[in-house]
Amino acid sequence: MLDQTTTTPVQRRSLRAAAMGNILEWFDWTIYAVFSTYLATHLFDSADPASALLATLAVFAVGFLARPIGALYFGRLADRLGRRFVLVATISTMSVSSLMIALIPDFASIGVWASVLLVIARLLQGFAHGGESGVSYTYVSEIAPAARRGLWSSSVFVGVTVGVMFATVLGAGFNAAIGQAAVAEWGWRLGFVIGALFGLVVLFLRRNAAETEEFQAVQAEPSTGDTSRDGVVWTKGRRVAASMLVILLACGHNCAYYVWAIFASSFAIADRGMDPTAAFTASLCAQAVAIVALIGWGALSDRIGRRPLAIAFGVSAILFFYPLSQLISDQPWTLFVAQAAGMSIWAMGAGMYPALISELFPTRIRATSVAIGTSISVAVFGGTAPYLLTWTGQIGASWVFWVWTSVLAALAIVGALVMKETRGTDMDSVGWPFRRGGATSASDQTPGAPIVLSRTTS
Repeated sequence: MLDQTTTTPVQRRSLRAAAMGNILEWFDWTIYAVFSTYLATHLFDSADPASALLATLAVFAVGFLARPIGALYFGRLADRLGRRFVLVATISTMSVSSLMIALIPDFASIGVWASVLLVIARLLQGFAHGGESGVSYTYVSEIAPAARRGLWSSSVFVGVTVGVMFATVLGAGFNAAIGQAAVAEWGWRLGFVIGALFGLVVLFLRRNAAETEEFQAVQAEPSTGDTSRDGVVWTKGRRVAASMLVILLACGHNCAYYVWAIFASSFAIADRGMDPTAAFTASLCAQAVAIVALIGWGALSDRIGRRPLAIAFGVSAILFFYPLSQLISDQPWTLFVAQAAGMSIWAMGAGMYPALISELFPTRIRATSVAIGTSISVAVFGGTAPYLLTWTGQIGASWVFWVWTSVLAALAIVGALVMKETRGTDMDSVGWPFRRGGATSASDQTPGAPIVLSRTTS
């Protein structure tokens, strides 16, 4: 037997497989945005370039609509057939959809069918993306040693950040290596081919990953229906209440991610007149800082608890997001400082997030609950953030958007105040997540108290 800070080769191999999948997931998601201009030119009617680009961006949004559906489908599948099974299925679907985009004939060849095929491919991506996110959160949390669950869960968003950086660097590298004209003509397709090939590598890794002990243990037991091991009956109403708690905890950092990681450089270029190459470089450096912050905050949550960091994220976002946005000028260092600080605050909530929400639900319904709550929050509060920031800026009321981000951050504080501390929770015996129901772990009442566990890693 090993203690809860020791890891086995199987655990480490499984973590690598999960992390590589997260990198691919967000590489595929981002490469679409990087090459959106070329997609508009080739797969929509180029007679009206503005309408073609808007249509391409609308198809990007379609992926968000498919995410909750994928979360429901793959989440239920993961709770019935296993986490590993679903992670293989989602990565296969993402690879197929990426290759499909690479091979779609031009609008000039097949007309509107080019646009239709792109919509289908994007729906498949969003469908798989919804399942991948939630189930990977569950998988990483279940394979992690309990005393390092926050640290291990930070690997999810480290993978997200690396995937976004990889796609961004690839787009810039293509332009430098073969020239913008070649990228516009045919080079953009290579980005999606690379995504498909990368998916084969991840597929191999995941086929050799282990199923989690928690899922295997539950499968070996007689079904108890809606009753968890500690005797809590998870009625439909209780599931909805716990899912609403997930949304409270997630909405603030979902919005923050799309503002600081995805949109900050575009804002600096379009609104503040920053040189595009300089903005690109500053943004990449800021994202590298965020990787370090994610690991640090995830590890800290294993020491002081999840609730203090959720509260710290909410307070910091309310105090600093708007001043940081005002810091950005046409000077690259201002973007680096603002984005690095903004993403470091985002990392307070995101680094431990997969562990936090996985610790809220019992094993039988964990994957479904985590996937649905997360996907709804991302679709409603994350996907709309760039549009709201742009629209409020255009009408001269950008302050309204920052009030909105403060409201979402305040909801994270509310969520942290009403939930129990989950650090060190025995994943086999998760209880009711709200404070009025009693402790879920020995560390619930005192964040700095030692973790007392009932289960060891074998």
